[in-house]
Amino acid sequence: MEINFSSFGIPEDVVSKVLQAEKEVENQFLKVDQLCEKNSLKVLSAFQKHRVSEIHFGQTTGYGYNDIGRDTTEQVFAEILHAEDALVRSQFISGSHALTVTLFALLRPGDLLLSITGKPYDTLDEVIGIRENASSLKSFGIDYQQIDLVDNEFDYEKIENVLKTQKVKVIEIQRSKGYSTRKSIDIKKVEKVIQKIREVDKTVIIMIDNCYCEFVSEQEPLEVGADIMVGSLIKNLGGGIAPNGAYVAGRKDLISLVAERLTLPGEGREVGPTLGINRQLLQGLFLAPSVVASALKTSILASRVLENLGYFVEPKYNEIRADIVQSIIFHDPDKLIRYCQGIQMGSPIDSFAIPQPIETPGYEDPIIMASGSFTQGSSIEISCDGPIRPPYIAYMQGSLTYPYGKIAIMKAIAYLEQNHEF
Repeated sequence: MEINFSSFGIPEDVVSKVLQAEKEVENQFLKVDQLCEKNSLKVLSAFQKHRVSEIHFGQTTGYGYNDIGRDTTEQVFAEILHAEDALVRSQFISGSHALTVTLFALLRPGDLLLSITGKPYDTLDEVIGIRENASSLKSFGIDYQQIDLVDNEFDYEKIENVLKTQKVKVIEIQRSKGYSTRKSIDIKKVEKVIQKIREVDKTVIIMIDNCYCEFVSEQEPLEVGADIMVGSLIKNLGGGIAPNGAYVAGRKDLISLVAERLTLPGEGREVGPTLGINRQLLQGLFLAPSVVASALKTSILASRVLENLGYFVEPKYNEIRADIVQSIIFHDPDKLIRYCQGIQMGSPIDSFAIPQPIETPGYEDPIIMASGSFTQGSSIEISCDGPIRPPYIAYMQGSLTYPYGKIAIMKAIAYLEQNHEF
């Protein structure tokens, strides 16, 4: 049955271009569907193995002692992520907060933190001390170095040299591109660099920032040798249901350190009330494979249709993806702004709002953010944002269902190309 998109105010020529692009990406969609089925089997198996029951949907208050729902949720996450242990908590405010807690848990004064994917995401600048802050790792005497990627590949020679000449405590790998112009790091590249690192240093802690990357591949970082990984629950693994929170998964001894930094030494993971969030975390995780698949399809479609319109996109529609993020390079601040505004117009919440670039805590440049989402800041829901700096890149991600994502793309293109108001 043919749908009359124009009756919803979308110009017919825009509809035609999007539908044409949709036909061109059919083979990529089939691959996403196969991936979704594999990840769904993984999730269902974990739920059944750990005997998830309605009793686990209960809540604790106060200190949160003996929360069997919380403990079972963490066992399920650990199973799916191939971890010895996992910490899954609403007390984490964001992925950046979980990364911060993890870094402070693993590092001590005099230790060296090494990023081998260049400068981390902007919100970690003040955490590390790249930008001065009296509460940074730097202020506690923790050193930091970074090695930039070379043509989107790890600089193996520099990594080896640093490991041979200095004692590195933690290596940080940020898989998603953040607000940089580089490519995101696929799981095969993660596996290769970990093997190279272990040839030189078998004890260094390898930490993966896995935000935006879960369920995009068949494997996760712990399966290819990483020690610990971190991600947000208002991204992939929350499935659009989790209202907040993040997870840290990996070696049991490291998770214990993180738990004691999140709460307090001596109590660690044994405290932390769930306040009724267990059902949402479990339901979000259960839906995550299909929601991530919808986000991937939306990004693939956006990549193809924007490329057909003459814009440079990364990744291209038929390239291997490491995360759900689609970059669109506009080389024009006005076009970046208009595209984000168009995505907002295609969103379910605050569709009438017109996003504007503003100074945002944790970011050096003004940021424009379109996120008409049910959960504030959720980027597994359809969203688009970017810093107002050359080359003026829109970073688009998410969509709880593919049809909603397709409609949002149509509206964004209409607003971008034709100044069409809705």
